[in-house]
Amino acid sequence: MEEIQSQSDNYRSSSSSASSPANRVPAFNFFYLRKPGALGQPISFEDSPEWEDTDVDVRVEEGGDSINAATTPVSPSLSKLNSGSLPSPHLPEGAAAARKIAGASVAWKDLTVTIKGKRKYSDNVVKSSNGYALPGTMTVIMGPAKSGKSTLLRAIAGRLPPAAKMYGEIFVNGAKMHMPYGSYGFVDLETTLIGSLTVREYLYYSALLQLPGFFCHKKSVVEEAIRAMSLSDFANKLIGGHCYMKGLPSGERRRVAIARELVMRPHILFIDEPLYHLDSVSALLMMVTLKKLTSTGCTLIFTLNQSSTEVFGLFDRICLLSNGNTLFFGETLACLQHFSNAGFPCPIMQSPSDHFLRAINTDFDRIIAMCKNWQDDNGEFSSVNMDTAVAICTLEATYKSSADAAAVEAMIQRLTEKEGPLLKSKGKAGNATRIAVLTWRSLLIMSREWKYYWLRLILYMLLALCIGTIFSGLGHSLSSVVTRVAAIFVFVSFTSLLSIAGVPALIKEIKIYVSEESNQHSGALVFLFGQLLSSIPFLFLISISSSLVFYFLIGLQDEFGLLMYFVLNFFMCLLVNEGLMLAVSSLWKNIFQSVLTLVTIHVLLMLAAGYFRIRNELPRTVWTYPLSYIAFHTYSIQGLLENEYLGVNFAIGQVRTISGFQALHSAYDISPSNNSKWENLLVLFLMAVGYRILVFVLLHFYARKNVSLHRICQCSHNSTT
Repeated sequence: MEEIQSQSDNYRSSSSSASSPANRVPAFNFFYLRKPGALGQPISFEDSPEWEDTDVDVRVEEGGDSINAATTPVSPSLSKLNSGSLPSPHLPEGAAAARKIAGASVAWKDLTVTIKGKRKYSDNVVKSSNGYALPGTMTVIMGPAKSGKSTLLRAIAGRLPPAAKMYGEIFVNGAKMHMPYGSYGFVDLETTLIGSLTVREYLYYSALLQLPGFFCHKKSVVEEAIRAMSLSDFANKLIGGHCYMKGLPSGERRRVAIARELVMRPHILFIDEPLYHLDSVSALLMMVTLKKLTSTGCTLIFTLNQSSTEVFGLFDRICLLSNGNTLFFGETLACLQHFSNAGFPCPIMQSPSDHFLRAINTDFDRIIAMCKNWQDDNGEFSSVNMDTAVAICTLEATYKSSADAAAVEAMIQRLTEKEGPLLKSKGKAGNATRIAVLTWRSLLIMSREWKYYWLRLILYMLLALCIGTIFSGLGHSLSSVVTRVAAIFVFVSFTSLLSIAGVPALIKEIKIYVSEESNQHSGALVFLFGQLLSSIPFLFLISISSSLVFYFLIGLQDEFGLLMYFVLNFFMCLLVNEGLMLAVSSLWKNIFQSVLTLVTIHVLLMLAAGYFRIRNELPRTVWTYPLSYIAFHTYSIQGLLENEYLGVNFAIGQVRTISGFQALHSAYDISPSNNSKWENLLVLFLMAVGYRILVFVLLHFYARKNVSLHRICQCSHNSTT
């Protein structure tokens, strides 16, 4: 304790020197402004500026592009900062006011989260956390990196990974945790948006996927979400831009991700790092928008790494974590008082969040060591001269024995002693509706994104043209058979290999699915049907265009039925290859690994396809069984050769003739049956179905892997069992 007191005295001395009267300047910082009535008496900080009769005018320009903050000596009342009465962004004429939402209270008691192997020093990522969130308020979970912020947020929202175990209790409206679909929204740190859609289109399709009911009702919900997040000026702009036009800035993209959850009008909204990658202006605009959202009654809980002084003034309550320990929970200004009582007052010229993180982030110890020599030569270096481990212990001990901790326990008791109304599910769109919506949305995306199928169409046409010109003028003699087999093999194999160019687009589709599935907006079966139905028109366009070029340049038989089989066979080949790419992309979800795996698979399948050595002569182990039987190239090439040569005779001399089957016998292994080409087509169809079943299993397994385990909720006296 003597060491702790010594460290505290040193830090108090440095803070006092930084905020001495001789060095003070007029302060216009939001965090020094007290919310009237929040505590019984005004807070006085030993090392903070004197209280002034100051009013803060926050004005949001029309359209929500900029915020002007000014200070004017008007009155000591600044309740609008924390009461949710900040001026809202300008609404267009005739726009309806934001609809009120029946919020919900959330309380967590003795919440401990254990993830095995998460940390070397402890498996407890969150340790005995207590807190609550009330309707119409903003509760922020703050702390340095790896302090357990996101884990605590996910535990409260019921989205822990399977490796995590949770102990403790969570109450929603006084009842044990019950948040059905549509009653809450969760915005992850990284949300995959669809760049080829406008903001309004993206939100409209999201509403169609989430909400039951009529289209006209969903349009009004989308417009409300756009206004709620101040996106009216960007509603008709492409999220990802187009040609030389830039896409939405990161701040607007983040607001679009939040607006996607607002179409359900959730009672509770969880956001992981809403200010992620935002500059100071965008961050302030984001928080003012969220503050306006709480005025509708929504309960808002989010994590934050750090914030500016102005943003800090907008919070209602703060939960401060370090290494999973709760160092404080309560009103934002009471946190400043808590630090002052513990011996770490906030210097006058420092942001509160910076001061908090400076005191509890152990990484600053390395900065002290790095700056020690510089400090000795140049005098005192800021106020970084205390051991953060000492500060954490002091703050934790002070909080546990403080009136703030007792007040939190009393409030949790009040919130849980009587059950309120249970949150009800708002219903969801049916699977048929979702498949139709995803199909139409994917068609729109594919038609706008050249990386999906337009690039592949160009590559296929060029390849067909190159192969056709190389193998043109073969004639129909017996000597042309072997060369024509080579042409067909090269066409099927190389076009399948070129399909790998579509891997980035497929991985993006899978990421969109994962983002939507995590919020129950989609499902594996819905995604597969939507992707299949939307890709069929483009694959058929690719197959018929490249097949026509190749077919006539090579000089295959000029019969309509044979041409249609060629197109159908090649279309099924592309469909199988698309399923293979989906399976590999679903497995890795990484472009480099997926491309490398697919190239390796294609090379092996080409070697076993029966061209370099006919199928009957391949080594039985590995190459014949199983590679030659799982190589879709084999069935496609066999079907195309049988389509071309069965029923054809070649003259040898003036008397003798041989059949097409006999002519191919030494070049490629085919069946003499007239129905064999249709059997090969059936095998390709079954392989296409089989690959999609594999994709369904992979996506379903991935979804189950990321779904939260059933909560183990028990009291503290049972948490040790």
